[in-house]
Amino acid sequence: MSQLNKVVSKFGGTSMADSQCMLRSSDVVVQQKSQVVVVSATSGTTNDLILLAETAQKASWEACESLIQKLSQRHLKIAEELKLRDSLLVELKSLISQIESLAKGIHLLKDCSLKAMDTMMSFGERMSSVLFVEALAHQFKKHHISKTVEWFDVRTVLKTDDQFSKAKPLTEKIIELCQVHLPDHKLEKTVYVTQGFVGMTLDGFTTTLGRGGSDYTAAILAEGISADSLEIWTDVAGIATTDPRITPKAKPIAEISFSETSELATFGAKVLHPATLLPAMRKNIPVFVGSSFESKAVGTWVKKEVSQYPTFRAIALRKKQALVTLSTPEMLQTHGFLYRLFEIFNNHKVSIDAITTSEISVSVTVDEGTLQNKTLLQDLSKFCEVHVEENLCLVSVIGNNINHTPGIAQKIFQAISDINVRMICLGASKHNFCFVVSDKDSAPAVVKLHERLLES
Repeated sequence: MSQLNKVVSKFGGTSMADSQCMLRSSDVVVQQKSQVVVVSATSGTTNDLILLAETAQKASWEACESLIQKLSQRHLKIAEELKLRDSLLVELKSLISQIESLAKGIHLLKDCSLKAMDTMMSFGERMSSVLFVEALAHQFKKHHISKTVEWFDVRTVLKTDDQFSKAKPLTEKIIELCQVHLPDHKLEKTVYVTQGFVGMTLDGFTTTLGRGGSDYTAAILAEGISADSLEIWTDVAGIATTDPRITPKAKPIAEISFSETSELATFGAKVLHPATLLPAMRKNIPVFVGSSFESKAVGTWVKKEVSQYPTFRAIALRKKQALVTLSTPEMLQTHGFLYRLFEIFNNHKVSIDAITTSEISVSVTVDEGTLQNKTLLQDLSKFCEVHVEENLCLVSVIGNNINHTPGIAQKIFQAISDINVRMICLGASKHNFCFVVSDKDSAPAVVKLHERLLES
C-alpha cells in the first residue's frame, strides 16, 4: 500500500458563506484529497454571536430574540439548500437551542464572562462544520468517492490552558490525542470535518484561540497528525507583494520562506494569522495559500527553503498603531531602566512591535487598543514621562539580508522623500525594515515603495 499523503485544508468564512460556497469548497477538498478539513464560521456569524452576548448582557430579551432568529434563519436556509440529512439537522437545531439557552443565562445574570463569551463564539464553527459535512458528502457522492465524511469535535484533541478568549494550545497533549483519535488508518478511509478557532481546557470548558485562530487550529492539527502539507483556502489567490486594495500593481508571490512570511503576517498582512506558521515550522510542513473561488490559480507556497531570496519580497502595512515615548533623565548612564519598562509591559500582557532608544528616552509602537488600558499608562507614568501619539501606521519592507545590504535605506527614503517618517526600526531582523508614518501618509508610502522596490 502506498504511503498516505496527509493534507489538512482550512476554509475561511467567505468560503463558508452560503451553500454554493460550501459546495465549491467541497470540490476543492475532492481536488486536493484532503484528510482533515477545518472550517471557520459562516461570514459574519462570529460578529453576530458577540453582538448577541453583549445584547443579552445589556439590552432587552426581544433584541436578543431578533439576533437569534437571524442566526437561525441563515443556517437553516443553508441546511435546506444542502438537503441536510435528519441526524445533522437535529444537531444543527440543538446548537441553535444551546445558543438561545446561553443567551438567556447571560441575560438573567446581566453578566458575560470571558468563559461564557468563548462558549458563545464557538457556536459559529460548530454550526458551519455540521453543514459542511453534508456539502462534502454530496460532492463525494457526485464524484463517486468511497470515503466516508465524519463530523469531528476538535475539542476532543485541541486542549488548551484556561486563558479564555486567547487560550494557549497544550502542544504535547494535542499531538498525543491526535495519534489516538486521528491515526493514519482512520485517515485512509475517512475525511474529518472539524472546527477552527475552538479548543477546550483539560477541565472540559470551551475556549477560543483568539480572532483569526482557525488558521492556527489547522496548523496545530497538521502538526498533530504530521501532515505532508497544510492548505489555507481564503477569498484571495495567495500572498501578494502588498495589499491589492492599496495598489492594483500588487503581484502574486509563488513561494516565500517561513521567516519572511512570519514577518509579513506579524506586521500587517491579512492572508495568514501570525501564529499559524509556528506549528508548521516546528514540523517543517509546507503551507499553501490559495483561493477557494479560484482553486486552479497558482497560489503561494510557504516553505522552509525556497528557490530565490530577493532583497525585497513584499510590503506590509499595520494600521491603528500608537507611538508611546517614555522619557526620564534616570536613563542616562544607569542600568535597569529597560528591565523595569519591559516588566510593566509584561505584567499587562502587552506586545511591543517596534522599539528605538536614545540617551534618555525609549519609543515603542503598540496597537491603539492598548491605550484603553489606563492602568498600564499609570504604571509607566510612575517612573517616567509618557507621551502618546495616535493615528499612526507601521510600514514594513519585507525581504532578505536587509540589514547587511548597502543602499537599502537610501532606496527606501528616496522613494518616500516627501513623507514624514516618525520612527525607524532596523537591525533586529534581516527580513524587515519598518518605520512609522501617519495614517494619511501610509497608503501613498506603500504605493511609492512598491513602485520603486518591486515594480522596477
